[in-house]
This record gives sequence, C-alpha cells and structure tokens, in this order.
Amino acid sequence: MEWTDEVGHGDWIRDRLDTDAHALTASMHGVVPRGFPAYIRVFHPALRDRPVGRPWPPSPIERHRREWDAFQDAHPEIESERVAWASTASAFGTTMHAGAQWHRLLGVDAMNRPETGRTDAAGWRYSDPAIGHLDADLLAAAAEHLAARTTTPDAGFMAVWSGWGGLTGAYSTTPARTFLSAGDAGAHSEMLQRSIHDPFNGAFSKPVWQPGVLSDTASRGPFLDLPQREHVLFLGGVIELADGAWPSRAPWVEPHAFEFGHPVASPSLIWPDDREWVLVTEVDHDSTIIGGESALIRSLHADPRLETIPVREGTVLTWDADEVNR
Repeated sequence: MEWTDEVGHGDWIRDRLDTDAHALTASMHGVVPRGFPAYIRVFHPALRDRPVGRPWPPSPIERHRREWDAFQDAHPEIESERVAWASTASAFGTTMHAGAQWHRLLGVDAMNRPETGRTDAAGWRYSDPAIGHLDADLLAAAAEHLAARTTTPDAGFMAVWSGWGGLTGAYSTTPARTFLSAGDAGAHSEMLQRSIHDPFNGAFSKPVWQPGVLSDTASRGPFLDLPQREHVLFLGGVIELADGAWPSRAPWVEPHAFEFGHPVASPSLIWPDDREWVLVTEVDHDSTIIGGESALIRSLHADPRLETIPVREGTVLTWDADEVNR
C-alpha cells in the first residue's frame, strides 16, 4: 500500500455516481457506483454492555444523579460484546431487513435518543454501530471473498477520506495531530494548554505547516475528488487487506493506534485493477456496500463472520428510509 498521485484512476467511479443536487438523499448511488450486476449491504456491528449482577440506574441522569453517583462509586463490573443488527431487532421486537436503519431497530427517534442509551429487557445497553469505517477483522473477512473474485487481487486502489483528523498535514498555529496512549493525562493537559486560543499573545501568530500521518507530499495532493468528498488515493491489492493485521501496514493509520487497539479508518473505497467489484464505506454511513457479480454477493452473504443482506440497485439508505419499522 503506497500513496499515488495518479488520481485519474478513480474517474470511472465519478462517472457512475448520481451527481445531481439530491444525489445523497435520492439513493445509495450518490456514493456507490451504478452498473454492477448485484449489491450487498455489510452491516457494521454495534456494541452493547451491562453491569454484572445489577441493573443500570434509571434515566434521565439529571433526575437520578444520586443513583448514578452511587453506581459509579461502586465500580461495578461491566460486560460488553459486539451485537448484530438482527439480534438487536430481536431484542426490541422490530424487523431486520435490507433497508433497516439503526435507530428504527431500537425503536427510538433519530433526533431524540435516550441520553444513557437504549436498554433492552435483559439489561443490555446499546451503542451505535461504527460510522464511516468497517472493523479491521471484518474488512479482512470481506477481502478474502473480494480477492477470489478478481483477476488482479494484488493490484488495485484504496481511497481514504482526506477529512479524518490528523491524516493530512495543514497550516495551523496548533499541532495537526497528537496521539495519546493510556496514562498520558499529563501530556494531554499540556497539549490542551498549548492549544488554547490566546487573544492577546497569539492574535498575530503565523500559521505554520503541521505534519499529519501522511507525508507532506501526499498531504498536498492531488486528491481524488468525488461529489462532496475528497480522498487520498493509494495503490494496493485487496489481498493485502485479507489479514486482520492490515492496519499495522496501512500508511494512513497512525502507527501507535493499531498497537494500542484504537479504532482505525478503513478505506472509503476499494477496487481492483480489473474493476470486477467495488467496496464503498461512506464516512457518514453505518454500513458498507459492495457491488459486483452475483457469485461474489452470494459468497459474502454466506459468510457467518459478516452480517449482510443483498440490496437492489437504487436502494435508499438515508436515516428516514426505513419503511418497515415506524
């Protein structure tokens, strides 16, 4: 995996996107190229947790501050686990389907969710799925199938959204990025003091180039420009992602992030040289879409490591598109 300035390799994607003013709300093809025989939606898993041997305190917190303070002072053991969308629907009596939206499965309004999270009858509290990235092990599982369905598994492209914090360098009066490991509270405090705006002594500070994770050359572009999104383009075959340790080799990942188990950004788009398929993880979405031949879609759907449902071309996946769970 290495940065490339030959961003013209992504022009074919732009040509297959809906680029009208309402593209992002009209269908998934504001970000997913049209023209593939079949598509499948890969649902990003969520997390759920619960105290061992006791319930969560009641909500809202402001009305039950004493109970929440006592709960925190007791330092209860908290168990947590990944949870699939289908399991979540079962827990809340809703229906899992291809166009499901997470908040509808929880049975809550998208704009007015409980401050402490939605809790099911068994005491599990649910957090939202990852937005904009597919977990490294799940991308590796998908990559196994993708590598088997292209003539160029070792040659292709990976596009990473340029807006991830600290990825690219920039002119600024404060550092572009900082990495904090466990126990770095002092360093964090020091960094915050340096970054606080000083209207008297810093009013005329001249911005200087602050490096990011990528090299200065890559940070300055050129970039792959798609509707409403700008991406840094890398050369790389999908076979390189078939190992769950791929973040340790990815040039866009902060070196220490993977070492300390921090979430890492997965590519926003991946495609092979022969363009047999495309994988799209839109930065504002909680699921990944893969387009390709029907055989690829069937193999992905049969993999128990991935929660998937085939979707039709033109499917709408906006937050209000779930017509089943109301």
